[in-house]
Amino acid sequence: MTAVSDFHGAAAPPASGKPRLDQPMDIRQLLVFLAVLAAGLFFMAYSIYSDISSTGGASTRTIVPFLLLGVALLIALGFEFVNGFHDTANAVATVIYTHSLPAPVAVVWSGALNFLGVLTSTGAVAFGILSLLPVELILQVGSGAGFAMVFALLIAAIIWNLGTWHFGLPASSSHTMIGSIIGVGVANSLMRGQDGTSGVDWGQATNIGYALLLSPLFGFVLSALLLLIMKFLIRQPQLYKAPTDNSPPPWWIHGLLIFTCSGVSFFHGSNDGQKGMGLIMLILIGVVPTSYALNRALPDSYMATFAANSQAASKIIEAQAAGYNVLGDPRPAVTAFVHDRKLNEGTYPSLAVFVRNIAGEVEQYGSLAKAPFDKVGNIRNDMYLASEALRLLMRDKENGLKPIEVAALNTYKKSLDSSTKFIPTWVKIVVAIALGLGTMVGWKRIVVTVGEKIGKEHLTYGQGAAAELIAMSTIAAADGFGLPVSTTHVLSSGVAGAMAANGSGVQLSTLRNIALAWVLTLPCAMLLSATLFVIFRKMF
Repeated sequence: MTAVSDFHGAAAPPASGKPRLDQPMDIRQLLVFLAVLAAGLFFMAYSIYSDISSTGGASTRTIVPFLLLGVALLIALGFEFVNGFHDTANAVATVIYTHSLPAPVAVVWSGALNFLGVLTSTGAVAFGILSLLPVELILQVGSGAGFAMVFALLIAAIIWNLGTWHFGLPASSSHTMIGSIIGVGVANSLMRGQDGTSGVDWGQATNIGYALLLSPLFGFVLSALLLLIMKFLIRQPQLYKAPTDNSPPPWWIHGLLIFTCSGVSFFHGSNDGQKGMGLIMLILIGVVPTSYALNRALPDSYMATFAANSQAASKIIEAQAAGYNVLGDPRPAVTAFVHDRKLNEGTYPSLAVFVRNIAGEVEQYGSLAKAPFDKVGNIRNDMYLASEALRLLMRDKENGLKPIEVAALNTYKKSLDSSTKFIPTWVKIVVAIALGLGTMVGWKRIVVTVGEKIGKEHLTYGQGAAAELIAMSTIAAADGFGLPVSTTHVLSSGVAGAMAANGSGVQLSTLRNIALAWVLTLPCAMLLSATLFVIFRKMF
């Protein structure tokens, strides 16, 4: 069949081999979409009302914080919605361009798997990202500075995601969020008259940066290797040929591609959905700490375990205190250590007293659910601060701790985290709805980029399967380690690697644009969020 030239003069793929993408929602689909959206918002409002009522009411009588709460939650869910239609192309492009699934079916199926992925996520990625935020803003998230932080980083991420989506560029939502968080940290530090670099935990940022940097390289190399291995082991010529018409592939190829699409969608939800969860929890803690600052669902038996872990940890820390005594409140010294990330002679004695104080305060109430409303916020902040201090202490190479002592401190840290770092089921559900619904709109721009503009030839069944198998495995591994990873870059680089291994060639102009977006995402997101933080800080 003779290829038809487009208006640029380049050879276009045969029309019969291209999928149908222009299939707008009919009225029934639109009504279902709107009904699910409305049900999700109502469920969120009812859940918040129910949680506040069950804990005895809110800690404020003015309506202003709740207006800010509503706006902040809508912006957070808006970020997940944009994330959905920005990233869904990475899962569905291969099944659409190999005619394994029609486009409308593919996006709905991807949305359902994203939904399930969010519901089964652990929360490790969410709190790993939040550890990048300035500790003083997290401890005062209900203040004007806290709201300025949340609004700035969310709106900056949405603006950049929408901009790259408009130009059809597969940019990373994870990369964008990290840049936004760093921008807020730098701006906050400068506004406090400090060195701009002191507002960011660069150790944690480096770990996350490695994951974001290496994941596309893994995607390219491993997808290319996998395709070559498949060619050697599976000698089925039709697997490595582009579709010549709109008929579906053989059943076994069909099943393989649907499996990989499902896997990428599921693990995308389990990884990317957590960004919104963590930020929503920050918002809820700031406005209604009586309901969300502490995990009141923990059983009473937790208290005995917490007491034992606290005692073991305090003995280890006291042994390192070398006879120093603490006069007055130990909190400022612990806060300074977390902010500066530098051990000094007062760190161990202050932390030892701090741990004992937390244990004593918690034990006197019998359970977290019985903590007085006016104490909940302070208990949560003390626990969070102690957890961050222990994380940094155990990471310090000069901490002087033995492996068995590090293990005991880590056990105590987990006890603290189970009290403060939790995600209610309803938060997972509303984030899952936002991400799932987002996959069903606006996907065409990036689907076309992945399916047509990365390689010089039409995507083959084998290329699609190799790219998605690697993407699925990489995201699952990152999720297990609690690290955010770019679904977009893993999949698009995987497609490029498979194209190169198959001798199909790659369109360097597209790869250049994707690389440019990758390079610009971090500084642009930082600049956007820093600027917005300064503006919102003055507003609030």
